[in-house]
Amino acid sequence: MKKVNVVLVRLLQFVVFTLFTFMVIAYFGAMVLLPLDAVVMLIKLMSVVGLNEFIAAFIAIPVVGYLCLTVYKTPGLGNMIVETGVELINTGKARVEGFNKIAGAVKA
Repeated sequence: MKKVNVVLVRLLQFVVFTLFTFMVIAYFGAMVLLPLDAVVMLIKLMSVVGLNEFIAAFIAIPVVGYLCLTVYKTPGLGNMIVETGVELINTGKARVEGFNKIAGAVKA
């Protein structure tokens, strides 16, 4: 029965590890894709107004670049975004390591 309990603890540990890995990848992926999505939306908006898509891209890319520069220059904002992701990583690591204590207690 102890082996079954250990297997269940390890299975739950793997599920928690997979969940936190997905959340970290989604968080940092969203940080990369957010400016790209803004460029696409601005191009579509300018195309609706009547601008050619090439000209719209020529305008939208510097606009989004300026917005990213503004976010970068805002004191503490970029650091806070990265720290939030690092805290998510540390929380996931702590939860996964917590299962090792439980598995050790189940084995004994």
